[in-house]
Amino acid sequence: MGKRGRACVVVLGDIGRSPRMQYHALSLARQASLQVDIVAYGGSEPHMALRENQSIHIHKMKQWPTIPQGLPKMLKPFMLLLKPLFQFLMLLWYLCVKIPPPDVFLVQNPPSVPTLVAVKWASWLRNAKFIVDWHNFGYTLLALSLGRNSRFVTVYRWFERHYGKMAHGSLCVTRAMQHELTQNWGIKAAVLYDQPPEFFHPASLEEKHKLFCRLGKHISESQGVHDCASHGAVGMGSPNLNETLFTTMVADDIFLKPNRPALVVSSTSWTADEDFGILLEAAVMYDRRVAAILNEDDSTVEVLWNEMSAGKECLYPRLLFIITGKGPEKEKYEEKIRRLHLKRVAFRTMWLSAEDYPLLLGSADLGVCLHTSSSGLDLPMKV
Repeated sequence: MGKRGRACVVVLGDIGRSPRMQYHALSLARQASLQVDIVAYGGSEPHMALRENQSIHIHKMKQWPTIPQGLPKMLKPFMLLLKPLFQFLMLLWYLCVKIPPPDVFLVQNPPSVPTLVAVKWASWLRNAKFIVDWHNFGYTLLALSLGRNSRFVTVYRWFERHYGKMAHGSLCVTRAMQHELTQNWGIKAAVLYDQPPEFFHPASLEEKHKLFCRLGKHISESQGVHDCASHGAVGMGSPNLNETLFTTMVADDIFLKPNRPALVVSSTSWTADEDFGILLEAAVMYDRRVAAILNEDDSTVEVLWNEMSAGKECLYPRLLFIITGKGPEKEKYEEKIRRLHLKRVAFRTMWLSAEDYPLLLGSADLGVCLHTSSSGLDLPMKV
């Protein structure tokens, strides 16, 4: 390290949705005083700390185009084989031509194919070190859709293991994964737990108020026709308002409303390894149990909402679930949410900027993670 004064962080994915790799880049730039090239896909903006750092240079690759709907079935396997080849050549072009030669390549795994192959080749050609950061195992993620006995999964695992062993060094996220890599893969890895940067912290009252002003429009728009968070919220959402669902400003002082909802935040990539049905069932159970305890029937819902919006404090609070993220199963669960008719529980799905997301976590009363590890070895949620 240090001869060239450069490092390259490689992500075959959206850099804005790869927080751990963003923090690696920040650490390499700030603490190791290196020039850092990030080679990844675009899509979501990374944190402002990266965009404003003069030592960090983001290179966005072109993505494989979406397969057309009307494509004949016999051509689809051919297109699926072309995709990793296209990605491999694109990675080599960027790693060997587009960026200056680095001292080290640091690559996120998974995905493993063709990422590990391309980065290993690039490290040979540019005489650089090759470091793998193991977040999970790629073959176990592939097995979720194809099954553990699939030949594709077997081949994928071979590539992952073979090229993983070629790395000059490895990082991993848990001691359990470290043990698996050592005992069954012959790979010596160092455990590096996630350390959230300074912009993750409990939000102040002022930060909460400004955040809820910015999110007011999204919060006041319900998934269904009406719910306990949108009732009486007409006009909310303007950044100039002195009042939000959670806070109120009097003169220059900000106060939390005594009848505010409890804010529950869950972050997700809306994939098959996160069962949000559990959360929806829990919401229904809470709503029904409170109604049973208070001997309420369905005819009282409008009265209850009017009392809440008028400021009445309730023994059992409203719950507002804000679920952040993008992913393939989002629409399926949004449709399920729309069919729920709950008195005291409301859901919102949204995608926040890299600056607002830490503030939302810092404003939450509770965080819920529903991630199930495909390997059983990685951490449920990495901030």
